[in-house]
Amino acid sequence: MAYRNALAAGLAVAVLVALGAAPAAAQDADWTVPRTAAGDPDLQGIWANDSATPLERPAGFEDRPVLTDEEFALFQERAQQLTSESGDAGFLDEVFLAAASGAEEFETFCAGTGNYNNFWLTERHFENRTSLVVDPPHGRIPYRPETRQLLAEELQRYASAEPAASWEELSLLTRCVTNGVPNLLPGYNTNYQIVQTADYVLILQELMHEARVVPLDGRPHLPSGIRQLLGDSRGHWEDDTLVVTTTNFTDRTSIRGSSEHVRLVERFTRVGPELMHYEFTVDDATRFESPWTAMIPMQKIEGPIFEYACHEGNYGLTGILAGARADDAEAAAAAR
Repeated sequence: MAYRNALAAGLAVAVLVALGAAPAAAQDADWTVPRTAAGDPDLQGIWANDSATPLERPAGFEDRPVLTDEEFALFQERAQQLTSESGDAGFLDEVFLAAASGAEEFETFCAGTGNYNNFWLTERHFENRTSLVVDPPHGRIPYRPETRQLLAEELQRYASAEPAASWEELSLLTRCVTNGVPNLLPGYNTNYQIVQTADYVLILQELMHEARVVPLDGRPHLPSGIRQLLGDSRGHWEDDTLVVTTTNFTDRTSIRGSSEHVRLVERFTRVGPELMHYEFTVDDATRFESPWTAMIPMQKIEGPIFEYACHEGNYGLTGILAGARADDAEAAAAAR
């Protein structure tokens, strides 16, 4: 209750911090961006996307891009207490929302299913921002009305659907095919490994062990008729920032409601020995009122990245389809 009262009182406090302020991190005043043999900024290594900051700014924080120091300390303490005392795993924005709400217990969407607990998740990284979305300034994704309706209908179909009878009725994520880009499932196999040459950058995403080989030689994108689940990426350097532009997505992968017409621009900027700013802009006029941008602070870790053996351990998929075949056999026997 003390946390709830302190946070509620803090909502009325003016925060004199710029929206673009970087997350708190100890920086070496003498640090300079390391360079590869080719002279490019050296982004190589393994980087963790474990931010506990919600993608969109929650209700109650509309004009609050950042927490005060007092609020942040109370929030971090409360979040750690909730997750350490609970057997449930905190996915997506759940850790932030639970701590901000003053909840007495931590509950997750998979509570009581015997699914994941916190043992299987990495420790989340806390910062004082209230949303990863930095543009628009209100910290919310600028959905078109028809896109909101489309997402609501998809959620309703998912909630009311009968158990899947075929692999065609299951998502690409459930089938261990792809999670798409960017990876917005923090804390769960969200590490990236970057390897560079003078002509290419390889970005390996731990979840689904997907690798993008990004050419830096200025070649054009593939013809518009050639579509890929992770799109078609091209990169270039803007000062010390790696800029990767991806087009040619299919209609089977989506970035928070985007269509196959989406244009994704990612910016990788190393800002310290252990910190990289990963910024991405989603541009799809068919689904959003305007382009929107999010910034995720990534922490450098030792690694290594382990194999994400999704297919080998995907017993749930086997059980789903085996159950459907048992239902088919029962129905056929009853019809005889």
